[in-house]
Amino acid sequence: MSESMLGRTCLITGATFGIGKATALGIARRGARVVIVGREAERTQATAVWLRRESGNPAVEYLIADLFSLAEVRRLAQAFATQQERLDVLVNNAGGFFSERATTADGFERTWALNHLAYFRLTLDLLPLLKASAPARIVNVASNVHARGRVDFDDLGGARRYDGVRAYCQSKLANVLFTYALARRLADTGVTANCLHPGMVATGISRNMRGIPWLFMNAMGAFILTPEQGAATSIHVASSPDAEGVSGKYFVKRTPARSCRLSYDEALQERLWATSLEQTGLEAATPKPA
Repeated sequence: MSESMLGRTCLITGATFGIGKATALGIARRGARVVIVGREAERTQATAVWLRRESGNPAVEYLIADLFSLAEVRRLAQAFATQQERLDVLVNNAGGFFSERATTADGFERTWALNHLAYFRLTLDLLPLLKASAPARIVNVASNVHARGRVDFDDLGGARRYDGVRAYCQSKLANVLFTYALARRLADTGVTANCLHPGMVATGISRNMRGIPWLFMNAMGAFILTPEQGAATSIHVASSPDAEGVSGKYFVKRTPARSCRLSYDEALQERLWATSLEQTGLEAATPKPA
């Protein structure tokens, strides 16, 4: 175990599978206090035990939350802020792909709820603690498929026409748009916000795939990265001195890269921000971008 993140506290969602689990291991090995979030208590507890053993770092804790639920997201933020004195790194990693449409208890399509609204609400709820801990970092795991996404404000949940790939690409574009809008609002606060493409990674996300997406993932088997390889960029953005003070960027292979042209549309970013505030019940005034 190195000590490059000694004294820092990191919260990682979706940390019982794939990229999130590998990210948690990499950060724990750097000496940080790591708090992982999972939905299933038994699996999450077992993952925390495994992380302590594999990293040699006893400071691995866990919280249970169903991030499909906004009430659970709020409860998670409150629990973390109550238990921890600081938050140096927030890694929004939890996500899913769903071939069939379903809605959450809040009435939102589940891809949108998990992949975007949970990122948005958890981040804003934890911003006071992040600012108090500055310099701090927000890391949003997106995907290069954001370039195929369009935010359909008239049918965000795909009620009229649902397609799993379309819903997923839309949510990943939302991750990038959110990151850029957030970074502008955090200028001069000491808190940075960046997003990233981890690569095509073999994770638990494919277990919900059906039809053509499933066939594609299987056909690409020889080219798919391991979770450890996919986590490399998340770990870099969360911990590297090279990323200190860098904000509002999209990383690929540990390097800032250009996201799709649509993602730089500030009017679109602001429309998504306003819609997300309304959907998550955070319509009260928030800081305006610089």
